[in-house]
Amino acid sequence: MNGKSTFLKTISWIDIAMLFAWFFLYSNLAGISKWVTYGLFKMEQGRHLSSAVEFFVFEVPKVLMLLVLVVFGVGIIRSFFTPERTRRILSGKTEFVGNILAALLGVVTPFCSCSAVPLFIGFVTSGVPLGVTFSFLISAPMVNEIALILLFGLFGWKVAAIYLGTGLLIAIVAGWMIGRLKMEKHVEEWVYATKTQPADAQNEKIPWTERIQSGRDAVKDIVSRVWIYVILGIAVGAGIHGYVPEGFMASMMGKSAWWSVPLAVLMGVPMYSNAAGIIPVVQALLGKGAALGTVLAFMMSVIGLSLPEAIILRKVLKLRLIFVFFGVVGIGIMIVGLLFNWLI
Repeated sequence: MNGKSTFLKTISWIDIAMLFAWFFLYSNLAGISKWVTYGLFKMEQGRHLSSAVEFFVFEVPKVLMLLVLVVFGVGIIRSFFTPERTRRILSGKTEFVGNILAALLGVVTPFCSCSAVPLFIGFVTSGVPLGVTFSFLISAPMVNEIALILLFGLFGWKVAAIYLGTGLLIAIVAGWMIGRLKMEKHVEEWVYATKTQPADAQNEKIPWTERIQSGRDAVKDIVSRVWIYVILGIAVGAGIHGYVPEGFMASMMGKSAWWSVPLAVLMGVPMYSNAAGIIPVVQALLGKGAALGTVLAFMMSVIGLSLPEAIILRKVLKLRLIFVFFGVVGIGIMIVGLLFNWLI
């Protein structure tokens, strides 16, 4: 009871009022976007430009509002899973169980490209098997919690579940395969010589006031860094929505083109973006007739196989292991894309 009352004390009337305003605005975005496009801007309906502008005016506040809500919730969840606690959970587990746990923990634990090196060193020097470590490193960026909730909000639970299930499967299987290849010798020698501090068990019981503040801090930190990518992604999506003919996109990224999935993966790797920025592009591609499997493969390659991450991981991995990492994950993404194009 005390925990519940403490939680309620952290919520102010301003927070409640803002929440009601959020729901009111979100539920009326379609009407607002039409009024802005055709009433305020006096644009003619049926034109390519007016269609693109309506898409942009509707999607920018929609995605940003979803993003704020998701990041706040994720910030609270992440207060339960510090990197040190994650490392303790994974240490001492059998390898396949470790692969599953690592993939699941990768969804909810703090991770970005800049933290890849310290996390990798901490896991490996704590006795976490190399394959288990890779399951975590694959899952954390690929099965992005922001992308998951945005997909749920924009496309429904089926698309979100497909993304979650296939991403976890790739992380588990790819990590297990890398573990079977016994490539520990392709980790830089200095990594195994690194001394790590024992995991700190403090802050296991963080008060709710601090957890709520973690959510607010996450909103300030993450949204302030990604909002520009969100707007750029929506601008690209608006251009696709307004100007790209449906037949063209269906021929390039449709089910009939067997090469569309490999091409989508190859295109996605250098086009590094965060999850929030790529979702509007995904929405526009699907709306123009692109196949779900092809678009899913494109999104996963953009989020999960980034060149910046490869460059950062080069500090701790030799080139052969990096190529194996990209190859195994890339093949997994292509298999998923082709499978869903065949089934759906």
